[in-house]
Amino acid sequence: MPELIAKPTTIPVPGGKIIDEHVGRVNTGTDAVSIAHMKAPADWTEPFQAPAFDEYTLVLAGAVLVDHDGGQLRVEAGQSVLTRAGERIRYSTGSEGAEYVAVCLPAFSPESVNREEDGE
Repeated sequence: MPELIAKPTTIPVPGGKIIDEHVGRVNTGTDAVSIAHMKAPADWTEPFQAPAFDEYTLVLAGAVLVDHDGGQLRVEAGQSVLTRAGERIRYSTGSEGAEYVAVCLPAFSPESVNREEDGE
């Protein structure tokens, strides 16, 4: 039987980014996958990380910048990017900010994102 997920849970994070988790550990108790709607302000960035999950990102508006060991990838509205578990990456936005949907397999958790402490 279909299950309605009536509303997301907003997960507080520093830096002005808004995370509305629709499916995942917080909103539905799901460990297998997380689906979140993100809104990141202009010139937002987060520390480098090497997550223990694959992440599919669909950009709805603006652009998401993905720094990786080989350089930087710019993902524009209407485009997607897949980052694989274990890859060292950093997400950020340019001057226009971004709105996007992130799908993580298995589900995102603070413990499995493996963020670097000093941000570099």
